Amino acid sequence: MDNGETLIFSCAGAADVGELADKVARKLAEEGCGKMFCLAGIGGGVEPMIEKTGSVYKRIVIDGCPVACAKKIFEQAGINDFDYVQITDLGCEKGKTRVNSENLYRIMGEIKNNSN
Repeated sequence: MDNGETLIFSCAGAADVGELADKVARKLAEEGCGKMFCLAGIGGGVEPMIEKTGSVYKRIVIDGCPVACAKKIFEQAGINDFDYVQITDLGCEKGKTRVNSENLYRIMGEIKNNSN
């Protein structure tokens, strides 16, 4: 049963693009685009978190790089219906991307435009 809610999940990896993914997710939540939710809980098999995640209207999953940890966590949990963004697909290069306002707002714009 969908409750109209949007949840945002993000990689928070050690690389610059992981940091950027996390900051983008937090800023999207701050701006009211959804509520940030715990990716580790999904990966850890916390059943109430998995159930809640499956019950919402929309899930936005943001990965920093092609390793796609967040996406794999969702797939392993059996949650396959989500909007997916990979930061490196949006012109950022792992190990060479500045985590700054310019990149933050550019990525946020891409997500907002493609997640409606």
